[in-house]
Amino acid sequence: MGDSFFINGRQEIGGEISVKGSKNFVLKALAASLLTEEPCFIKNVPQITDVKVMIDLLKKIGVKVTEIGKRELKIESQDMSKFEIDPDDARKVRASIAFSGPLLARNGELTIPHPGGDVIGKRPINFFIEGFRKMGAEVEQIDSKYKLKVKGRLEGTKIFFPKISVTGTETLTMAAVLAKGTTVIGNAAMEPEVSYLCECLVQMGAKIKGIGTSTLTIKGVKELKGGTFETMPDRIETGTFVMMGIMNNADLVIKDCNPSHLEALWENLKETGANVEIGKNSVRTIPVKKRIRGRSIQTHEYPGFATDLQPIYTLLMTQASGVSLIHDSIFEGRLFFTDILNRMGADIIMCDPHRVVVSGPTNFSGKHIESPDIRAGIALILAAMIAKGKSVIDNAEIIDRGYENIEGRLQKIGVDIRRG
Repeated sequence: MGDSFFINGRQEIGGEISVKGSKNFVLKALAASLLTEEPCFIKNVPQITDVKVMIDLLKKIGVKVTEIGKRELKIESQDMSKFEIDPDDARKVRASIAFSGPLLARNGELTIPHPGGDVIGKRPINFFIEGFRKMGAEVEQIDSKYKLKVKGRLEGTKIFFPKISVTGTETLTMAAVLAKGTTVIGNAAMEPEVSYLCECLVQMGAKIKGIGTSTLTIKGVKELKGGTFETMPDRIETGTFVMMGIMNNADLVIKDCNPSHLEALWENLKETGANVEIGKNSVRTIPVKKRIRGRSIQTHEYPGFATDLQPIYTLLMTQASGVSLIHDSIFEGRLFFTDILNRMGADIIMCDPHRVVVSGPTNFSGKHIESPDIRAGIALILAAMIAKGKSVIDNAEIIDRGYENIEGRLQKIGVDIRRG
């Protein structure tokens, strides 16, 4: 039996809350540290479960991981002794697949299980397997494992993603930086985390052109030097806290963030009538006298509206006046959590696995519920905050995968929440 969150709703909140390091970047930085025999340093590391799982995976293949203070890691992979990803740990976090690119490039041989992660829809790994095949790897599938082998070095090639894949772009880029020749990746993901990872690889000696565009050209080098990864602020956490301030009509300052990574969110919030003051490294939500208006959205790869922010935005629309259509074009399972919001008092109609219609405003009542995934889980915490009465949210450990000490941080801004 895991932990639960106990929340008393409708408390007045305000003050300041800081954004931690990006989950979606730091997991790939851990993988990138395997590309060199020299030490790598990762700073501003968020204290979340997914990071702990990835560190365990590193240690099991012979990598030395040293904590330097609370938020900095030193990674030394010169003595790697095993080239098989542990299936039990891999099932816990999908980002484990990112290890495949660096390990195959460094060792020429690798066994990987099918990765796990949230149950929010199909996320196949055929993009990775086909990419490695094009780069010269022999692939053999045995039950739920894939055995990959390369004679000599990986070969540069042309890769085009039929569907944009963030982890696919990152993983094959990491493989390509040590490949022989030039690799061109078309329809590449353009998320800030992808661009920043590429910039860090360039500082280590990689040759990558087209950073920040949909076409990456990577000229392989024989080796990389060590590097330092300063983990960028988590843009999803930033958006989460901003919408939390709006739905509580609170005077709240979200600090240590990079607002430039969330232009699609700011445009949509502006149309709702929310009062959001955007600074260089902070965002402030200012109370308004008039209720915000409903506004429809469709999620899209960056620079569009992030699918990871959709559950929180869907919740926000339950507190807005009017009808909103929420279309999540990325994952077909991400909207299923709205059934839980309906149990709390929402008026949400599911059209199909990708679309729901939200009618608002509605009043929420506290319920005993459980978190189905990371992003829906944080949305349920926010729903409990605006609900009348007490709520209990089970599966707290799922939320811990992406949000560091969430109860302690929320308590400091006035939320009546505890873990038990």
